[in-house]
Amino acid sequence: MKVGIILFPGSNRERDAAWITQHVLGLPTRIIFHTETDLQGCDVLILPGGFSYGDYLRCGAIARFAPVMALVADHARHGGLVLGICNGFQILTEAGLLPGALVRNQGLKFICRWVDLKVEHTHQPWTRLYTPGEVIRLPIAHGEGNYFADPDLLQELEDRRQIVFRYVDPNPNGSLHNIAGVANAQGNVLGLMPHPENASDPALGFTDGLRLFKSLLVGVPTR
Repeated sequence: MKVGIILFPGSNRERDAAWITQHVLGLPTRIIFHTETDLQGCDVLILPGGFSYGDYLRCGAIARFAPVMALVADHARHGGLVLGICNGFQILTEAGLLPGALVRNQGLKFICRWVDLKVEHTHQPWTRLYTPGEVIRLPIAHGEGNYFADPDLLQELEDRRQIVFRYVDPNPNGSLHNIAGVANAQGNVLGLMPHPENASDPALGFTDGLRLFKSLLVGVPTR
């Protein structure tokens, strides 16, 4: 399995993600620049955290037009796995690859701290090694992590079991339905605001995020 990590101007967590996939899990990993037009056989794409294009206009609003995003969209349409973390989640919603939107935190402040998350569903490729209802602990670092969707869409997400992670009270940013991470209807695209890559290295003693990456090794075919 090959992993590609998309690098936009302003990304700052690409090497954090690469450390986990390449050095902790031993997966071939390459950094893919935002202007590239060849994914070179990558099976999993990760859009990392950061501040792509300085968060001008809106978080992810410019990155969605980067040349590489056409490849990301095509990869997703053909069932390829795509993970958006923090700013990557914002980019995926702006690109229409995930439903809803991420808006300013309710308190209008940047939040950087650990949060408790409930794993809602384990039928997606990303959560196979978790237990439904399990509470895990991951860090967040964002100013625009407040998940918003209209009532009809929220009900659809609930009915289709697309809400993958929820904040356990207290909700840090005002997200509707305590949403911290959602998947697309097919389950191959996941976005979440917390940073699993920063809680995945046994050397640091924080490993609740590691099973998200290890889940990809369970029965996932290469392309």
